[in-house]
Parts: sequence; structure tokens; C-alpha cells
Amino acid sequence: MDSLEAYSEALASARPTPGGGSAATIVGALGAALVAMVARITRESPKHSARANDAASIVVRADSLRAELLSNRGTDEAAFGAVIDVQALPRATDAEKAERGARLQSALANAAEVPLRSAELARDVLALALEAIELGNKHLASDAGCAAEFGHAALAAAAYNVRANHAWLHDKSLVESNEARLHSLEHDGATLLARVRELGSPAAT
Repeated sequence: MDSLEAYSEALASARPTPGGGSAATIVGALGAALVAMVARITRESPKHSARANDAASIVVRADSLRAELLSNRGTDEAAFGAVIDVQALPRATDAEKAERGARLQSALANAAEVPLRSAELARDVLALALEAIELGNKHLASDAGCAAEFGHAALAAAAYNVRANHAWLHDKSLVESNEARLHSLEHDGATLLARVRELGSPAAT
């Protein structure tokens, strides 16, 4: 695992990877980590002993989400790297053009699917952030709120990357299917974030 400094240097470089899709997974993973922190502290608090089992369940799921998001970072970078590699293939003859075109469409489809999975995971971070704030530990409401904001940002960022690849895909049925999934995730994300903001406001806490 790169240090944060090394990763940010790579992200700031002129290289095409890592890019936005990769960064989205990091933001989502940070949200999941905050959820786990809130749940772990609450689980150990005598004041919240009645919710200890709920908190323990959240910890397990948040840790799993964090691991999958971090894993998807590398998958995202590889998927976009494959698109770059295919674009460099020769196209001097009709056969080469056909081969390059087919491989490019396959690579683009995968490059759209990977951030779509990141968006699903980010939505799950939002859902867990809501569960975390519902544990009732008012001292950690701001941390749960930050987790939700990070999850929502990761979802929105991942969606940008899905649609960037859609712009070049010829398979309209695949694009429509992906868009339907994205719209559902975006709706869920907005609903979850609104609820977390409501519960995490100073008036609510």
C-alpha cells in the first residue's frame, strides 16, 4: 500500500493513472474507516452497551467495505490502463482497425463497470454511516456525518467515471442498463445523505 504522500504525488503527476476513479475509491474507503471508528468506540462504551451487538455488526461490514474499496482502486487503475494500451494498437489496415475497435469496446465496457461497482460500494458506505449515527453516540455524530459525506462524494465521483466511458461505448443497451443502476444509486445516496444530515445536525444531537 502506497503512503498517502506517494499516492497523492502519483495522482498529481502527468500520468493517466491513477485518476478520478481510483481517487473515488480512496475517498469511499476513508468514509468506511470513519464508520468503523464510530462503531468500535460505541461498541466499547458502557453508556451504549445496549447497542454493542449492532455496533459490532457495523464494524465487520465497514471493514469489509473499506477492504473492497481499496482493492477496487487497483482494479480501476488497471481497467483504465487497459483502455490506454488498446488505443496504442496499430490501425494501418482494416483488420487492425477492426481488432483495435473490438478490443477498445471491451476495455471501455470494463472501465465503466469497475467504477460502477465503486459507486455501489460508496452507497453502502452511506447506508452504514446512517446506521452508525443511529447508534446514538452523540459525541461521534460529526464523524458519522463525515463518513456519509465522503461516501456521497465517492459515489458522485465514481459516476463521473462511469459516464466518461459511456460516451465512447457503442453498446447502447449496456449504457442504458448502467445508467439505470447509476440513477438508482444516486437516488439512494441522496436519500441516505439527507437523513444523515438531519440526524447529525446540532439541533438533532
